[in-house]
Amino acid sequence: MRPAVILPSLLALTVLAAGRPAAGEPPPELAPLPPVRVVPGNEPTPARLELGQRLFFDRRLSGDGRRSCASCHWPESGWTVPTPFSPAAPGWVERRNSPSLLNVGHARVLIWDGRAPDLERQALGSTRNPVHMGQTLEGLLAVLQGDARYRRLFREAYGAEPNPRDYGRALAVFERHALVSGDSPLDRYLAGDREALPPAARRGLALFRGKAGCIRCHHGPTLSDGGFHNVGLARNRRFDEPPWRRLLRFDARRMGLAEWEAMDDDPGRYLVTHERRDWKRFKTPTLRNVALTGPYMHDGRYATLEEVVAHYDRGGDGVPGQEIRPLGLSAQERADLVAFLQALTGRPPRLPLPLARRSE
Repeated sequence: MRPAVILPSLLALTVLAAGRPAAGEPPPELAPLPPVRVVPGNEPTPARLELGQRLFFDRRLSGDGRRSCASCHWPESGWTVPTPFSPAAPGWVERRNSPSLLNVGHARVLIWDGRAPDLERQALGSTRNPVHMGQTLEGLLAVLQGDARYRRLFREAYGAEPNPRDYGRALAVFERHALVSGDSPLDRYLAGDREALPPAARRGLALFRGKAGCIRCHHGPTLSDGGFHNVGLARNRRFDEPPWRRLLRFDARRMGLAEWEAMDDDPGRYLVTHERRDWKRFKTPTLRNVALTGPYMHDGRYATLEEVVAHYDRGGDGVPGQEIRPLGLSAQERADLVAFLQALTGRPPRLPLPLARRSE
C-alpha cells in the first residue's frame, strides 16, 4: 500500500538536492566526538558496565535461548551484521539492516524509523519483540533471578534484585558508555593534524562539504543530522515474498496503522508519525566507522561504499518524494569520496570485559 504522493517542501529540496545551504543559512560543520552525555540515575559505574556487557552477550535471555543483542550487533562487523537484513526469531524474517551501535550514546532517537526515544526503553522493547529476541518478561526474569551472579550484579549496580527496568538501564549504560569509537583520521585532521588525511581523502572532504552536498545531512560530531529523509530508494523486491509481506503487515498493525492489511512496503518514519510526508523517510545514519559497517542503507541493499556513492551520484531511483538529485561526479571524484569515508574509522571501543566472555 502506498499513500498519495506528498512532495517535500521546496526548502528541503533546495538543501538536500542541491547540496547548498538555503539563502542566509550558515553551512553545517563537522566536529570531534564529545564526551557521551550521562543520564542522571544511570551513571556508568563499573558494576553497571559489567552487568550490561554480560546481558548484551547472553543468549539465554532470548525466547529460544539462541540469540542475544550481539546476534544483530557483531563487534567484528562494526557492531552491526554483515548481512542485508538483521537476524530474526524463528518463524520470522527482518526487512532492515541492523544499525551500528558504535557511538549510539550520541543518538537523539533510535531505530531506522525513530520509534525508540532512548536506549533504556529500546533494549527492553527489542527483548520483548517477537521478531527479535521473542522473550516474555516472565521468561527474562526467570533467567536473571535464577543466576546467582546476575542477582549479585544487579544488587551491586542498582541496589535491587533483577527487574525489567534495571535490565534495560544496564544494557543502555553499556551501549552508551562502552561502545564509543573516536579519534579517527578525520578527528585528528580537525584537531589540526593536516597530514592525518591522505590527499584523496582531503579531496573527498572538499566534495563532501561542497559539490556532493553530503554534509547537509551528515554533519556535527556523529556526521548525522539525526533527522529522517527519503533518499530515493526503490521498493525492495523481497517484499513481494510472503514472509516479508507478513512482517510488514505485522509491524504496521502493532504501530497502529489503519491500513495495515494492505501494507506492501516499509513506510519508514510514517510508521511512527502516521503523517504522509514521512512516507519512506528513514533516519540519517552516522558515517563514523562506516567502512566497517556494510552492507548499507536501511535494507542493506548496497554491499560497498562505491555503490552507495553511485546511488547518490545518479540521483537515486526516481521515487516519489525523494530529496536528492544527480550530482554529476567524475570517476575520480567518486573514488575521492570513498577515500574520505574510509578515513572516518575510529579506535575500537574499550570494553569492561574481554570479548571471550560474550557467549556466556
